[in-house]
Amino acid sequence: MPSESKPRIGVSACLLGEPVRYDGASKPHAWILGELAQRAELVPLCPETGAGLPVPRPPVQLVRLDGAIRARGVEDPERDVTDRLLAWNRKAEPLLASLDALILKSRSPSCGLGSVPLFAPGGEERDRVSGLFAAFVQRAYPALTVVEESELEDETARAAFLRRLGLR
Repeated sequence: MPSESKPRIGVSACLLGEPVRYDGASKPHAWILGELAQRAELVPLCPETGAGLPVPRPPVQLVRLDGAIRARGVEDPERDVTDRLLAWNRKAEPLLASLDALILKSRSPSCGLGSVPLFAPGGEERDRVSGLFAAFVQRAYPALTVVEESELEDETARAAFLRRLGLR
């Protein structure tokens, strides 16, 4: 199949083996790098490095403050990177508009899809929400197929994902 006819799938760069996580590590996903890479054009993206955050970097967590969700430092709650991450979301719109699907890293404060712990200012976990980038995508691109890598762990889920993209 020629490259131009393959679906374009945005993938959290850490799942493609790029060392972009806060701790300088990656989380390569065998099925994405193997079978899916043969069937689709994989487009790496990382909202945190895209926003200019360094690798490694202090970890952040999502905190509800005054009704808004903020990305704040775990060890240093005064470190707030929310505005940088939200600015990158807007810059990513041309890329997002060119994608057929998106596979995001679960539990990431940027990319998690309903799996990210949300904390109160005092440190107590209150809920599970989508990361800042994932929530933006859900609002701005409701027709885009978006999954977490954890949703692709079994063959049935993988087959359903491939069917949605017309690959099965």
